[in-house]
Amino acid sequence: MNEDVAELARKRAADLGLSIGDYLARLVQDDASGLRTRAVDAAGRFLSEHQGVFDEAEAAQQAPAGVRAA
Repeated sequence: MNEDVAELARKRAADLGLSIGDYLARLVQDDASGLRTRAVDAAGRFLSEHQGVFDEAEAAQQAPAGVRAA
């Protein structure tokens, strides 16, 4: 594991209040159970179903001041 990835793992473990070993064990268990894959798939479905809402919000933020859709 390169040092950048190791540092990210240490920081994430600390954020979660876990030791690095417990954090890595959690990642392996999530991966082996398919939880991570199901979560990523669910996020993808959510985004595909609601992408228009996100696009509209982004467009509204980029519109010049004083310009609003009717």
